[in-house]
Parts: sequence; C-alpha cells; structure tokens
Amino acid sequence: MRCGVTFETTFQKLFDRYVASYRSADAVGCASVFASEAELYSPYGPPAIGRTAIEAAHREWVNEGADNKKIDVVDAGGCGDVGWCLAHYSEGSAGRGTSLNVLERQQDGNWLITHCSLNEVP
Repeated sequence: MRCGVTFETTFQKLFDRYVASYRSADAVGCASVFASEAELYSPYGPPAIGRTAIEAAHREWVNEGADNKKIDVVDAGGCGDVGWCLAHYSEGSAGRGTSLNVLERQQDGNWLITHCSLNEVP
C-alpha cells in the first residue's frame, strides 16, 4: 500500500548513509541506521539481535575492506509508521545479494531498520 510518500527515495537515503559509514569502516555509523532492538539475519554470521550486536558484526565486516560497497533500493512501500524495502547489495568480489528490510518511523520522524534479512546471490 502506498500513502503518497516516496519510500524508495527515503529509504535509499538511509542506505546511502549506511554505505558511507561502511566504506569508512565506521561500525557505529552502520549500526546507527538500525533500531535499538533490531534483528539482522545474515549468511555471513550468526543472527545479530540489538544494536550492540549489529555494531559488533559490522566491526568484523567493515575491516574486510569495503571501498566498493553499494546498496540500491529496488522496491519499497509502507504506510503510516511502518515501511519495507527490497535492496540489492554488492561488495566487489566479496559478495552480492538482496536484503529485505522492515523499517519503522521514529518519534523524531527518521526511519530505522527493525528487521533485516541478507540473502547472498552466488
């Protein structure tokens, strides 16, 4: 359902901020796009539940070299304070795939990821 908001543009800006943090090896910045109790599921490690665990996972990931990390939102939607998006990600030869994300608008109007599932494409 659409509610007149361009979710693709809004969520792409969030992922652009995430990618900038990732490329600069800033695990705290990467985790900042996730809600405090967010859940991250990944083929690259065990589930990370909560922002602290998500930050720890990113500490490992960003130190593996991330100069060419890219995320493109390909579809998004939502209504009210809940949104979702499907994005393609790539990181050079290290991996590529899709992510399915659930986002929630915060009291300050910003969106944060509450659930993220990364799915690697061989």
